Amino acid sequence: MHMKVDADAAGLDATRLGRIAEHLEQRYLGPGKIAGAQVAVLRHGELGYFESFGQRDRERDQPVTEDTIWRWYSMTKPITGVALMTLYERGMFQLDDPVHRWIPEWRDMQVREPDPDGGSRIVPAHRPPTVRDVLTHTSGIGYGPENRDLDLVTDRGFLGEHDLESLGAAIGGWPLRFQPGTKWLYSFGMDVAARLVEVMSGMRFDEYLRTELFEPLGMADTGFFVPEDDLGRFAACYGRNSRKELVLVDDPERSSYRREPKLLNGGGGLVGTTGDYLRFVAMLANGGELDGRRVISRKTLELMGSNHLPGDGDMADLALPMGYGEVGFSGAGFGLTMAVSKGPAATGVVGSAGEMMWGGAASTTFWVDRAEELAVVFMTQLLPSGTFDFRGQLKALVYGALAD
Repeated sequence: MHMKVDADAAGLDATRLGRIAEHLEQRYLGPGKIAGAQVAVLRHGELGYFESFGQRDRERDQPVTEDTIWRWYSMTKPITGVALMTLYERGMFQLDDPVHRWIPEWRDMQVREPDPDGGSRIVPAHRPPTVRDVLTHTSGIGYGPENRDLDLVTDRGFLGEHDLESLGAAIGGWPLRFQPGTKWLYSFGMDVAARLVEVMSGMRFDEYLRTELFEPLGMADTGFFVPEDDLGRFAACYGRNSRKELVLVDDPERSSYRREPKLLNGGGGLVGTTGDYLRFVAMLANGGELDGRRVISRKTLELMGSNHLPGDGDMADLALPMGYGEVGFSGAGFGLTMAVSKGPAATGVVGSAGEMMWGGAASTTFWVDRAEELAVVFMTQLLPSGTFDFRGQLKALVYGALAD
């Protein structure tokens, strides 16, 4: 596959876009802070920029190529959200329907609340968690059993025990961290959403994604594992040690991604190319349709891209202390499965109100600015996300290159 790039057609200044390479090479690749990266910028439906940097596998001296396969981790979440919302368009549910309609173990859930004496107590939930709650991380479930947070990258033991059906049922037995709809906490919500897709559609989650999203959008390299024939394109994944040196965390030749997983992780399980993810965000930027194939309607995307936090609140105000996510909380609301910008003054970062954005654990990120008909995808493989502010820096570079 060759990407045809035309900065002028995309309304972008090619010379100014060249600053992206200078920035990444001087600040990150030269000093060895990351092994490799890829950046794609789409505007007005035209590919204005696509560049590969450094190595996908430092140990084997393999360069990043156009067809490199990356771990998307939490950039899986918006894909899960679109899949579920295609079922909304078939009249299968309303956002404020209780989850227990499809996962009976979610009936009569309990909440672990702080006690005035410093301990905690278990009380009934004021209302059942809803589909909207799980899609906005406001259900109270968090990311671990019995309110214990998990490192999802390393705690494979817990996730390895479950498929979507058993995980959804197990979560129904946990006490919630807070009353549904009152706070924001990054959570297993999108895995619950993936299970809802299975129950409502009668299909396995991966099969539903393939038929309703991946095949219509031409996302041929996307899935929950890397087939044997494609392992040569799979990037290595890195972390940093206490001396801030880059260290190998997941070797592509020994990776668990070589095998089909038991859990079709709707919150973080997909791998694929930059080109495939670009097709997904191009569809979002284009109102739900790409190359004549409609995946979802413009109005449903408007619903997904609206701020669903109570009182049009900020993530910064509603997130639990020590909470984490894949973007900055300040000036961000939350839509269905991704953050929504409240505008550049609120976030302190250049952009537009209504921008949809999220990222993944290995420092990947994307945003879609429908006002500018702009979509940007950044891939690298550095755990954890938030080590560097790639998104904020890229936004300054990309918006600085707008030519119209």
